Amino acid sequence: MAGIAGTPGTPRVLRAMNDRAALDLLLEHGPLSRTRIGKLTGLSKPTASQLLARLESSGLVLATGTTEGRPGPGAQLYEVNPAAAYAAGLDVTPERILAAVADVTGRTVGTHELLTPGRRSAKSVVRQVTDALDGAVKAAGLARDELHRLVIGTPGAFDPGTGRLRYASHLPGWHSPTLLDELAAALPMPVEYENDVNLVAVAEQRLGAARGYGDFVLLWSEGGLGAALVLGGRLHRGWTGGAGEVGFLPVPGTPLVRQVAKANSGGYQELAGSQAIPRLARELGVQDIPSGPYPEVAAALVTRAAAADDDLNRRLLQTYATNLATGLASLVSVLDPELVVLSGASLTSGGEPLRALVQAELEELAAPRPRLVVGDVREHPVLRGALESALATTRDEVFDTSR
Repeated sequence: MAGIAGTPGTPRVLRAMNDRAALDLLLEHGPLSRTRIGKLTGLSKPTASQLLARLESSGLVLATGTTEGRPGPGAQLYEVNPAAAYAAGLDVTPERILAAVADVTGRTVGTHELLTPGRRSAKSVVRQVTDALDGAVKAAGLARDELHRLVIGTPGAFDPGTGRLRYASHLPGWHSPTLLDELAAALPMPVEYENDVNLVAVAEQRLGAARGYGDFVLLWSEGGLGAALVLGGRLHRGWTGGAGEVGFLPVPGTPLVRQVAKANSGGYQELAGSQAIPRLARELGVQDIPSGPYPEVAAALVTRAAAADDDLNRRLLQTYATNLATGLASLVSVLDPELVVLSGASLTSGGEPLRALVQAELEELAAPRPRLVVGDVREHPVLRGALESALATTRDEVFDTSR
């Protein structure tokens, strides 16, 4: 009995599975020959040749150069066609919107930064989003309608029930109940919205310190203190998108604050957030505290404390590590993750000295013993995560040759 077209096991679906496997290998390894693709996929030479011809005719792969360094004529090499699709990401903060466009291979082809000082309305937010995106599109030499998908990273999270941004009162103009509809009307491609710290976790999972881990916590400290939770290989967002808003977590060592969402304050961020580090330094008697925005001041103080060899700076780093571990103990006791990634300038600036101190403190405070690592993705990790998220869906759609 003939199979139904498009069902598992039919030639059409098997071809699509082989096509996707070959495309993923080309993304991972770069240009490959027909013979090498056949060996890596287990396909015969004729089947690999048919596969490559099919992908080339569909515009998904390109023939590019030949192998060198061996006797005889070089073998033809193939690579994913970078122009097969483009995706974009935005990293939104109160001060600026950073936009980037990447081709389907993941290479960034255009970026643009738009400063956004002062008060904003929903209409000005829509204009700023489109201006930032258009700047990156122009830098890439593309048109806006050539983008396959856009992912926008913001502090907080959009409530799936109301469509309103929560947990981010410091982001003016983004709290209108009609904002998502207005953005959808202004943008000609599918748009997804994701919490900024969640996107840092995506970047670390795909490109950095969390590759190969299915259960991990990412702790972020820069402008704010937050966490991302990855369970079973997937982001855990919670019912309203608020999973990981650990800045509000009540912890020992700080007063119990009620109505924390309205006050935008709470226990853990007061104990171990970036704003707590200059205060802690002053209390310990540290001299020459730099001036400037507190995330930059905090990173500078932690960098100096990690590199110094005196009692005062050692006490600062040890106290900061204890404060960090105090909140982390609650997270790892509930979630029991395999890995904890420390990310954001206030944490990465401490490097191995801070990581080792937090690891030791955490082992004293919690029964689970996850491995602690410092994040690898340091340059615009929110934006990189937005691009990786947009590219993952784009590839699933563009590389599906069964349709």
